[in-house]
Amino acid sequence: MKKMFTACLLLLLFSSAAIAQNTGNKTFTNPLLPSGADPWVICKNGFYYYTNSTGGNIVIWKTKDITKLSTAPKKAVWAPPPGTAYSKDLWAPELHFINGKWYVYFAADNGDNNNHRIYVLENSSADPMEGIWEFKGKIADSTDKWAIDASVFENNGSWYMIWSGWEGDHNGQQNIYIAKMKDALTIGSKRVKISSPAYQWETNGDLHDAGNPAHVSVNEGPEILKHKDKLFLIYSASGCWTDFYALGMLTASKNSDLLNPASWIKTEEPVFKQSPENSVYAPGHNSFFKSPDGREDWILYHANSNPNEGCGNKRSPRAQKFTWNKDGSPNFGMPMKDGQPLAVPSGTK
Repeated sequence: MKKMFTACLLLLLFSSAAIAQNTGNKTFTNPLLPSGADPWVICKNGFYYYTNSTGGNIVIWKTKDITKLSTAPKKAVWAPPPGTAYSKDLWAPELHFINGKWYVYFAADNGDNNNHRIYVLENSSADPMEGIWEFKGKIADSTDKWAIDASVFENNGSWYMIWSGWEGDHNGQQNIYIAKMKDALTIGSKRVKISSPAYQWETNGDLHDAGNPAHVSVNEGPEILKHKDKLFLIYSASGCWTDFYALGMLTASKNSDLLNPASWIKTEEPVFKQSPENSVYAPGHNSFFKSPDGREDWILYHANSNPNEGCGNKRSPRAQKFTWNKDGSPNFGMPMKDGQPLAVPSGTK
């Protein structure tokens, strides 16, 4: 397949001094919105397109300044008809530009979490805020097991889907799976499990209600971050209903066989976790973006501002810049405090 993702590098005809003058003294504060779990952003033609889970439909925001989501135009572009297998619990939508068309991948069910699967929408318009979003159906591997949190990425000319799923038909543990894609609408290989909750920090998941198992260990929300010759798969671990929800990392060489579990090495400690001193709890389910001038790397994630707020609508999207360690791995630091002034991404007008 041809290249399916367009990076956000604005063609700025300014000198470095002009850029510095433009962004000097410009700040923003987190959170970016009062509520919004599973934040996702993609940039194309100088615009950031943002979406997050609403539960009932697909909403897209459009802005040139990701820190101004609260005032950005937004549009509900699609809602499922009632009474279908995908009418309820729409989770973790992701917007991707693939071979000249836009696609939204999302998880949904019929009101019963046991029936969550991944579905896809397609839009041939140049702008995802325009045109018609057409429902293209379910996208699944041959096992067709429970699946959520799909993302796609390209490596060495091949495209892959990664997601969180169950090994069998019953809740109790969520793993990370990968499969090669035949095209934007079709899985073209068997699924391969590349991560399961193993360390203590991945297995915080006690539940206390009759409708669920007593405990669920979680790996979910996988996202790919590329840097030099490495692929970093950043995922969310432990139950989102706990304050211990955190980000873990798998690392693979871009020249390895990505369908071989041995190609993926898990970091033994979380790479981003709660910061009680900054009053940020359960940070996770992230995405990544570049600053408008392409010079900075940023992480976008959701978190709670108080302990014990769980997986509800108190989760809000936050953004902060990150750096790179000497070994080429990402350094996300710690979650920044609500209301702390942060410099806007470089090159922001």
